[in-house]
Amino acid sequence: MKNKPTYLTVKDHSVSGEEFQLLYDKELDMLETFPQPKADKLSEYYKSEDYISHTDTKRNLLEFVYHSVREIALKRKLKLINGFNSESKSLLDIGCGTGDFLEKAKINNWNITGIEPNETAKQIANSKTNNSVFGVEELNNLKSNNFDVITLWHVLEHLPDLEMHINLLKSLLKQNGTLVIAVPNFNSYDAKYYESCWAAYDVPRHLWHFSKKSISKLFNKVNIELVEIHPMKFDSYYVSLLSEKYKSKRMNPFNAFRVGWLSNYHARRTKEYSSHIYVLKNKNS
Repeated sequence: MKNKPTYLTVKDHSVSGEEFQLLYDKELDMLETFPQPKADKLSEYYKSEDYISHTDTKRNLLEFVYHSVREIALKRKLKLINGFNSESKSLLDIGCGTGDFLEKAKINNWNITGIEPNETAKQIANSKTNNSVFGVEELNNLKSNNFDVITLWHVLEHLPDLEMHINLLKSLLKQNGTLVIAVPNFNSYDAKYYESCWAAYDVPRHLWHFSKKSISKLFNKVNIELVEIHPMKFDSYYVSLLSEKYKSKRMNPFNAFRVGWLSNYHARRTKEYSSHIYVLKNKNS
């Protein structure tokens, strides 16, 4: 709501050019994009050929870096979920994009289900997963207490009704099931360095901007406990590369690498990386 103080004013660099405010919630240590687009208008802000998670193309330096790093990240994500003690290895990936993570999980004997709102990305994902990916309208039709693991890789920040979706995640997880959430961290060095040009604010597609405290407190409300935090060290380099483009109107890879390295260097002390993976456990109701 607008009674919260303004933390920053940020521009939508990739689609509309509009400005939005980031409102600060002190209790949660969290930012909210204001104003938030109405639900029927939100999809308009995703209509860009530059929205990388909806494509497999490698047309430029940014896309090449993104897809190269993604291959490394996919192996690490798979290693993470393979380490969980899962009964039936039932996996739900919400916002699965073009399905690469689900494809690798399926090869590793996971029983996969994906949700993807973008029709083009969903079609690509289904070609890789034997039609295991559905539109967002199917999310409410999934069986309760059915999944050992639910993953949201840079997705939670996009969900309009946060409280409703957190309760939905709770209902879909098995007792003692694992929730894995990756989100940017506005308390990181690169976020503070680039300020309003920090690419991971990505307004208004990113409706919420999280910290460790906010993730812990939001999910504690539904008895889902934060048990592990893992850094996403590559994110500082990719985000810095895109932030340089917004700040100076050119790539400037040398300064982007410098800032990305500095962000990880400072995070060794502060533990505030550009993005984090949060591992949470569903406790008894």
